Amino acid sequence: MDRKLILVTNDDGIFAPGLKALVNIAKKHGEVVVVAPNTPQSGMGHAITMNQPLRLHKLNHFEGVESYECSGTPVDCVKLAKNVLLKERTLDLCLSGINHGSNASINIIYSGTMSAAMEASLEHVPSIGFSLLDYSFDADFWQAEPFLDQLIESVLQNGIKSCNLLNVNIPKLKRDEIKGLMVCRQAKGHWVEEFKEGKDPRNETYYWLTGEFYCDDPGDDTDLWALENGYISIVPSGHDLTVHHAISQNSHLQINQHEPIGN
Repeated sequence: MDRKLILVTNDDGIFAPGLKALVNIAKKHGEVVVVAPNTPQSGMGHAITMNQPLRLHKLNHFEGVESYECSGTPVDCVKLAKNVLLKERTLDLCLSGINHGSNASINIIYSGTMSAAMEASLEHVPSIGFSLLDYSFDADFWQAEPFLDQLIESVLQNGIKSCNLLNVNIPKLKRDEIKGLMVCRQAKGHWVEEFKEGKDPRNETYYWLTGEFYCDDPGDDTDLWALENGYISIVPSGHDLTVHHAISQNSHLQINQHEPIGN
């Protein structure tokens, strides 16, 4: 049988330990090609590069794995992989991460990790974004290895039902403390943001974004609940941002020619 072709990317950069961990897990399931940013790209969301050229450089950073660093964003990495490096081949799976820090709840909107996976899913490639709730550089990315192994194998064998994208978040726990995998919904939440003001060495004012996240969702079927209760959360995700039930409720905004609004 032909080996499965797996693209691995991230937003923390080609040398991030989370990427290395994910590559080593993915290698057990197929042929891996890595395309990742040459610098950290956290919080880039679905940004793409349009006003300057993109560059790819081949590296020998992962033993036995074809790998490239890209001068662009995480989404750029996926686009170049799909349309340049692998344009004559069929991707079976895209894996993004493992990210340092949570991408649960509304954090998916800002996440370069999840946007890379989302870009691949837009190209009809089953895709998974992985994040660990630990921001430290020496985070233990191997604590969830058995669960990630099973998840990747299941997706390769059975696909993802009714969507092409999974947002997976891993709690900061020891391996024997993780209770399992929980398929759930995205929790409602919000950030209270603050910009810290300071002066640089030239006495120019700068602003540094900080903030605190608040959960607005008491449900026991959400990703935040799962993480707080020892589970790895799996949120089937998509691209349609329409609030469907609001279409009929806002019919008063519809305008027909020669007819005043609201009639």
